[in-house]
Formats: sequence, C-alpha cells, structure tokens
Amino acid sequence: MTTPVSSMALVLGASFIGSFGMVTLKSGADRLAPGILPVFLSWRIAAGVALFLLSSVLFVAGLKNGNLTVLYPLVALGYVWTLFWSRLFFHEPFNRSKLLGLALILVGVIFIGLGNR
Repeated sequence: MTTPVSSMALVLGASFIGSFGMVTLKSGADRLAPGILPVFLSWRIAAGVALFLLSSVLFVAGLKNGNLTVLYPLVALGYVWTLFWSRLFFHEPFNRSKLLGLALILVGVIFIGLGNR
C-alpha cells in the first residue's frame, strides 16, 4: 500500500498544529498562579489542549489510508516547528546543539521516507 499525499498532508498539518499547541500550553503555564485550580481556569491551557485534540484528529485521519512507517516519522517534524515557535514567541536562542538536532531530525525523516519506496 502506498501512502497518499493527502495522508502525508494531514499528518504534517497535525504535527504543525500539535507544536503550536505545545507553545500555547507553555504560554499558559508561564502565566499560572500557584496551585492546581488556575490550570482549569486558563484559556491558554484550554486552547493548547484543544489544539492537541485537533492534532490527534488530523493524525488519525491521515493514518486511515497511509503506512504508519511513512507517516509517524513526520510527527517528528513537530520538534522542528516547536524550535521555531520557541524562538519566535519566547526568544529562546538557537545554538549548535539545537541546530544539529534539527538537522538530524530532518535527515532521519528523509531516510525513513526513502526506505519505504
């Protein structure tokens, strides 16, 4: 079974939205008061959870018609998106280790994708 481009697009979209969900959770966490109750009252936390839920729905939709061995490595691209979101929203610096990790993720995704041809 070959994996359709539409399945790959759904999983890529899921990784993109999931990474934005993580950034939204971080933004909410940075603003929390001490204790458990504020977690349930934060709209940022709720938005992050909603984005993760949407990401999961897209991932499942993508899995329906594709090979897991092709699609699951695309989820790792969420780390790539998160690196850029962290820089953009939280001004976290890029360094050699992060850039090397980014390169290794990209190379890994490419090799796993090529291995399924």
